[in-house]
Amino acid sequence: MTTPIDDFDDFDDFDDFAALDPFFRIIEEGLAGFVDGQHFFDLLAEDVIFDYVISVPGYPRRVVGRRAVAELYRGYGSTMVLRSADELAVHRDHEASVVVLEYAVHGQAVRTGRSYDNHFVSVITIKDRKVTHWRDYLNPVAVFNALGWAAQ
Repeated sequence: MTTPIDDFDDFDDFDDFAALDPFFRIIEEGLAGFVDGQHFFDLLAEDVIFDYVISVPGYPRRVVGRRAVAELYRGYGSTMVLRSADELAVHRDHEASVVVLEYAVHGQAVRTGRSYDNHFVSVITIKDRKVTHWRDYLNPVAVFNALGWAAQ
């Protein structure tokens, strides 16, 4: 079950995001006490910037705005479905208002049926109790192992 996004009047159908629930829950846990909001999207500033520093080909390197992030994540379940997230470690730099989250996600690729296990480092800047900048690092090999490697 997902919690509604109060200020997202046009986001009534959270079924589109169900495949990401374990990710949302571990991020909410990791940022608890640092940010305000009930659901992942509530934690983000309207003009948040997401930089995907280490990612996979074809994935955007930068996404600007909470709604744009939501739209990017809306289709996630057609590719991958997460079943759990764990190994959370939280590190904070009080002076820079930065929180670093380390975590792992586990799931399955929809097309191949292969297992998906990946580790992430997310460097998150917070201002006025909202996420304003997110730099994401993942293991692209884990994605390729789950989805299949591109033809050479």
